[in-house]
Order: sequence, then structure tokens, then C-alpha cells
Amino acid sequence: MLKEPKATAGIVALIGQSAQEAKKLFGAPDRIDPSAYGYDWWVYSRRPESYVQIGILRGRVVTALVGGEKVNVEPFAVGQRLQTIFQTMPVLSNIEIKLGNGTYRFELSEQDYSSRPVVKVGSVYAQLYVDRFTGEVAAIRLMDAETFVKLRPYELVYRGSLPAAAPLSEEKRQAVDAANAKQIFDWTNLIRRRHGLSSLMWDDKAAAAAEKHSRDMHDHRFFSHESPQYGDLSKRLGALHIPFQLAGENIAAHQVDGVEATIGWLNSQNHRKIMLNEEFTRLGVGVYADYYTQNFFTPL
Repeated sequence: MLKEPKATAGIVALIGQSAQEAKKLFGAPDRIDPSAYGYDWWVYSRRPESYVQIGILRGRVVTALVGGEKVNVEPFAVGQRLQTIFQTMPVLSNIEIKLGNGTYRFELSEQDYSSRPVVKVGSVYAQLYVDRFTGEVAAIRLMDAETFVKLRPYELVYRGSLPAAAPLSEEKRQAVDAANAKQIFDWTNLIRRRHGLSSLMWDDKAAAAAEKHSRDMHDHRFFSHESPQYGDLSKRLGALHIPFQLAGENIAAHQVDGVEATIGWLNSQNHRKIMLNEEFTRLGVGVYADYYTQNFFTPL
């Protein structure tokens, strides 16, 4: 029988510790992004190989997202083979969490189990995002129990009250949307670098077009590259006077956050082709609530 792994050092051991401990380990963050779940992301993005986001709530580390292959995530690693994980540690097919008077049971589907498996390390839940085309871990999300329940990443049956973040004001929602857009941009370039491709440049006009499409899908309750009002990508870029020789678009909805949307695109063949197209040079990202749009293009 496989034993539950342990972590005595690195970022897994940081979950539950103070923000000061995070600062001792990683230094001051490159920026601080708000999230929809109450915690703030301390983002360390300067060196792609050390990319990490640390979620701070009430002065403590409650979650982390790891994308850099040089970040110490023992007993895991970005780039690790999924097969190795299944051979060396217990992977959970269902998860039961007790918080206060509530009981929360998550059931992983077969697809979840193979593409977003969970391993428990002490009191920390490690969600391993797998690149299904390579069989390697592409990203690692670490969470304490309360954050896991708050994010609800899998099908949930529960008894008691359901923990949730406070509703966002319009101003806060806009800040969270902008943060998600930045993170999608960061992770897209992180993934491209991992595949030997050049980084994309941010484009404000393309970002405006992407945000408008995300808002349009949200407000008019459709999910398509073709807007009933504004047309296809070519028309929408043209309306903002963006000349291009090549353009592509990825859209997503109802994901936990922008990072999960990005990994979802990576695991979809058509979206992956767009994200990893070596001919694209620019990217604009627009988020509205839980609708996400990437607009890639190469200028004329």
C-alpha cells in the first residue's frame, strides 16, 4: 500500500504558514493580484523557471500555484511524469473534508482523475494539472482544506453550510478580471517557453477586443467565437483597427480562475495549436467574470 507523502521543506510546507515566512523564502513579490476567493496572489513572475503564485489570506498562506520547474514543490515537480506519481503515492478518487459542522465530499470523474488528480500531503491538498499530450505535470495548485472547498474544483456533495468568498463589488470584480488576464498572459508565455517557443508581446487593443467578447458572451448568454452582434474574430479585430496577417482565438467559461482556463486550453487539441503556434507574436487577454478570451495575432 502506498504511503501518503510528506513535505518538510519547500512550498508545500509553506501552506498554513505566515506571509512573512513566504517573504523569507521567496522575497518580495513582483506584483500582488486580487482573486475572486478572498486571498491575494503574491506573483513571482520575473524568472519563468521560478514562476509561482502564493495566495495570502489574513496574513497566512492558504494556496499556491507553481509553474516554474525550479520551484521546490517536493514531493512533486513541474515536468514530473504522471505515471511516476501513480506509482509512488496514493492518488485520491474522492475527497472528504470536514470543516466546522460541515462535511464536504468531492468525487473525481475518470477524466479528473487522469488530468487533475489530487494527492494529500499532511493537511495540504495538491491538485496536479497534467498535460495530457505529454503525460507530464504542467502546473501544481496547493490548497488548505478551506480553500479547496471554496474553489469547488470537482463535483461536490455536502452537508452543512458552504464556505464562499464575499460577493465582489463592481470595482473589485474589474480588478480581479484584470488580474486573471495578466495571469493567463503569464502562463501562456510560461507554457510556450516550455515548448521552445518565443514569448508573445502584450497588445492593449487585442486585450480590449478580448474583454469585449468575454463581456458579450456573459451578458448575452452565449458561448461562441461568433458574436450575434459583433461577428467573428476578424470583424471584431477590424472594428478596433488591428491589422493582422494571422489571428486566432481561444475562449473558456466557468473555470475556477484564469490559470485553470489556460491549462484547459493546453489540454484541448485545437486550443493547444493556437496557443503553441510559433507564428503568433502578440496576445491580448480579456476576462469578464468567469468568461475568458485570448486573442492572438501577427501584425501586418
